[in-house]
Amino acid sequence: MATADLMDADDALGSCAVQFRSFGKRRTMEGVISTISCFEDHLVVKQKLSEAGEGRVLVVDARGSLNRAILGDTMAELAISNGWAGVIINGAVRDAATLDTLDVCIKALGTNPRRSTGLAEGVVDVAVAFGGAIFRPGDYLYSDEDGIVVAPRKL
Repeated sequence: MATADLMDADDALGSCAVQFRSFGKRRTMEGVISTISCFEDHLVVKQKLSEAGEGRVLVVDARGSLNRAILGDTMAELAISNGWAGVIINGAVRDAATLDTLDVCIKALGTNPRRSTGLAEGVVDVAVAFGGAIFRPGDYLYSDEDGIVVAPRKL
């Protein structure tokens, strides 16, 4: 379903105002939300993407940091092989040219070639908020070229 149509049908749905860049061959994704809150640390993200995704969308609140990349091509390939629908990162990615060749949908603020730390400092499956939207584990996310919509369930 198109995000604009979803918002026309129910203006009370959550909408994220962040103007993300798209990476990967796919431009749309939808699925049950799983979340991570971390700062410049990719290890918890890697651990989560190593699990069976079962069509879920991983939403990572990296607090808007563009200082270090939270995800690159190796972790994107991990997401694909484990069945994740896609990843949204309120932060940076790297390996952008390679990401664009992969059959995945990734949204991030931008890029930085610097790898993040691997200290495993992050919290999994907690509500995170950015861009005026609240992303709760178990809620449903729709994303396309117009933006991101969050609903309490699949519509």
